[in-house]
Amino acid sequence: MPAPRIAFVMPPGTPGWQRWLVLSPAARIVFFAAMLIGFGYSVETFVAMSGWAMKSASPLQHALANLSVQLLPVLAGYLILVKLIERRRLDELAPRDMPGFGAAGLVIGAVLFSLVVAVLWLAGSYHVTGTNPQVDWLPAVLVSGIGAGIGEEIVVRGALFRIVEEGLGTWWALLISALFFGAAHIANPAATWWSSAAIAIEAGVLLALLYAVTRSLWTCIGLHAAWNITQGTVYGIPVSGTKANGWLVSRRTGADWLSGGAFGAEASVVALTLCLMLSVILLVIALRRHSIVPSPGRRRTR
Repeated sequence: MPAPRIAFVMPPGTPGWQRWLVLSPAARIVFFAAMLIGFGYSVETFVAMSGWAMKSASPLQHALANLSVQLLPVLAGYLILVKLIERRRLDELAPRDMPGFGAAGLVIGAVLFSLVVAVLWLAGSYHVTGTNPQVDWLPAVLVSGIGAGIGEEIVVRGALFRIVEEGLGTWWALLISALFFGAAHIANPAATWWSSAAIAIEAGVLLALLYAVTRSLWTCIGLHAAWNITQGTVYGIPVSGTKANGWLVSRRTGADWLSGGAFGAEASVVALTLCLMLSVILLVIALRRHSIVPSPGRRRTR
């Protein structure tokens, strides 16, 4: 039986103090979180000094300011984590995989959310009231698409899921990263406990399993970005509670469990069901490919 690919393996002969204080899963997560806070404060200070976050700034400047805060701390922290602490190649973000895996993720994300909208339309919940061909789509694509796709996937799947999987196995990593992802959206506009649970299940589980199958963050980034862009910029549906101005001017009617309410279609049982169906398919693939990393105890018995 082939062993699942784990990005980082403790080098033999590593001193005991390094095993616990530097290279253990808990230590690496703490270091990464500390770097996010430190770099985040520095970038926010720079953005404030630039004036891009001021009310008088243009929408594009606001978007670039948000994009800087979303990406620069994450990229700097992750590069230090991988290159200086783990001392390995950045295989999960290998440039050679970006065209294939990234494009596949973009297609899956766009098709998946389009299926959600199609079901809502057939159920009489989604209504198009017009089009807005002059919509300023670039800021939303930068922030909700590129920023959220790259930043959140590196943090949740690249760092949290990957490192917890190394320490506890895939099942625990799946649970912990999904719960974290759902909880991270609880402060969003119009968020409820149900919307956070839906995000945890439909996105947290789906994207973690996608990484477990491909071992590439590009697929996760592509799906995440395309889901958000298709949802807001194309169909005009709020993205995780944030109001979106899309090419299509739309409204949703019916019970919140169907339409998703003010939070958006991500809180709909339609999105939950379709994402769960894809998650089951990915789980079957992961099991057949032996991509599930067992717990440390089971690893030692093999």
